[in-house]
This record gives sequence, structure tokens and C-alpha cells, in this order.
Amino acid sequence: MSPAVDLVIPVYREGDAILEILDHLRATVKTRFRALICYDMEEDPTLAALKRFTHQSFELIPVKNEGKGVHGAIMTGFKKSEAAAVIVYPADDNRNGVIIDELVRQFEAGCDLVAPSRFMKGGCMKGCRFAKAALVRTAAFLLHHIARVPTHDPTNGFRLFSRRVLSLIKVESTEGFAFSIEYLVKAHRLGLKIGEVPASWFERKHGKSRFKILRWAPIYLRWFFYAFATTVFCLRSTRNVACEASC
Repeated sequence: MSPAVDLVIPVYREGDAILEILDHLRATVKTRFRALICYDMEEDPTLAALKRFTHQSFELIPVKNEGKGVHGAIMTGFKKSEAAAVIVYPADDNRNGVIIDELVRQFEAGCDLVAPSRFMKGGCMKGCRFAKAALVRTAAFLLHHIARVPTHDPTNGFRLFSRRVLSLIKVESTEGFAFSIEYLVKAHRLGLKIGEVPASWFERKHGKSRFKILRWAPIYLRWFFYAFATTVFCLRSTRNVACEASC
């Protein structure tokens, strides 16, 4: 039986910390799912830890990165996924398994993209460095309130994508988590239905974050301006979403 959703989880030297995340998902997610653990190298200690996870409540699939970095790992996960909905889930998140079922419910209700949001009522972001927090919050405010992107948290990499979004929209980004905002702003321009759910974010305690704010800022800016162009020039489509050329 096919899973209702695939969780794509990019990892990098998580070690035993990944077991806490898998236990959290096992305890909180009722939807039938598979976990695709996307890794860069065979010597990653995360792989040894996975062998000690013996619970059979969901399928656990190691996936070797066919590209480079976190972007390549996630794109490989998308390629290997089979479910109608795919969620990119952070390898250090032991709090938001509780919203997975709601993400899937909104997908089943017709949303092609569902965005967990730190900045809507019920969400939070704690322990983030000041510079990163200021940049992320400013971008979120402008994109939601001025560019009218229908989520309060447009830069979040943690997100549900329908198979239609993954098939319809060609990703041009090649680094980091920029693919996530790219999918979002292109889906918005195409007139696809977008939902959101409150989410909690806390600075990771284990391992090293792969978010490189200075290196990736120019890449994010491209999609920032894309979102504004959609609104300013009234490019948002209400036509048949088969108009892939609009992307």
C-alpha cells in the first residue's frame, strides 16, 4: 500500500540525534508515511544510528544524495518519493510532528502547497540569532503583507508539496532551501491553492545548521522580486494550471 505522504529529511552528521526525531514522528504522526533519510556520504554517522531504529510503524529509507549539498539531497528525495504529497521535514525538529496530520488534511482538502508558519497566530520562533531573525521576519512581512503571498512564513524550508507542484513547476534554484520559496511564489503565480498551519521553531541543539544566510541571500532575493512582480503586474493566474510556461 502506497504511503499517504513521504517525509524527505535531509541529514548531515546527525548521529544518534536522528533517533529522537524518528521517535517523535512515530509518537505523533497518525497519517501513514515513509521517512526518506537523504544523506551525502556513506561515512555519515547518521546511517549507523538508523540501524538501531527498529520500530516497524513506518518505512525508513536511506537515500544517497545524487547532487550537491542540502539542495541536492532534497531534490534526490523528491525524485525517490512516491506519495501524492511530500513534506520536507527538518532533521532537528522534535516538536512539529504534531502538525503533520493537519498538513496532510489541508492537502486532501485541495491545497497543493501547505506552509507551516512561525509567524501566524499559534506559531513561534525562539533562539534564533538576531541578524537572521530580523532578516527572516522582515522578508516574511513584506512578502505576505505587500506582495500578498498567502502565507505568513514564505521562507520556511519545512513545507508540504503536492505531486502536482513537483511535476508542474521546474526548479531553477541550485543551492540551499531556495527551492522552497521558489515553489511557493511560482505556485502563487499559477493560482494554486496554498494553505498554512502554525508551527514552532527553536534553534537546534545538536549538529550544525546548514542555513548559510549570506551565501544564499542573493538567491532568495530573486524569488522575493518574483513574488512582487506577480502582485505589481497582476501576473497571478486563475487559468488552468497546465500553463507550465508561466513559470
